[in-house]
Amino acid sequence: MKFNRRHLLGAMVAGSAGLVSTKSFAATLYGEMPALLPEALAALNTHAPQIAHRDRIGLVNFAAHSRLPRFQIVDLEGGRVIKTMLVAHGSGSDPAASGWTEKFSNRVGSNASCKGAFLTGQTYVGKHGRSRKIIGLEPQNEAAERRAIVIHGADYVSESRALEQGRIGRSQGCFAVSRAEIGDLLAQLGEGRLLYAWKDDGLFG
Repeated sequence: MKFNRRHLLGAMVAGSAGLVSTKSFAATLYGEMPALLPEALAALNTHAPQIAHRDRIGLVNFAAHSRLPRFQIVDLEGGRVIKTMLVAHGSGSDPAASGWTEKFSNRVGSNASCKGAFLTGQTYVGKHGRSRKIIGLEPQNEAAERRAIVIHGADYVSESRALEQGRIGRSQGCFAVSRAEIGDLLAQLGEGRLLYAWKDDGLFG
């Protein structure tokens, strides 16, 4: 998938201090632009001192239903989406298990997803196998580390489950993907990169 240049350039940060190259994008972009990309690019520049690598970013569109692939890895240098996959939201964000993300929370014990800009941290091996820590960069997600919000694989996230039940399972606030995808995701979205998750009309508590 290539991106549409029509709306993208206005979302870039102009001038020599801009960390995303408008010129390189303008030379290659066409097709459909991923949802949330302009907002993610703005976040990438806002949090520049914390983000060491700007070649790839992760986008999670919590406005989409959980049965749909709503986690994208974007190659900023090539101007394309290189991977799209299913991702769970927290049970506290979807108490009725409807598959829709209804609200967000930064509170410890909420089991809810939080949104905004995150920095990807180190990998480790825990109860879910190989996982990646993430660090919240904004007031609405600054407790992510204390809440042990991470990227991990889970049996309750799969295409077969999405087809059979009309939704995937829920996490405790983590960005859980299928076990078939976790290895590639950890490799493609390595340490020191931006993960941006959002839903415009989500409530926050």
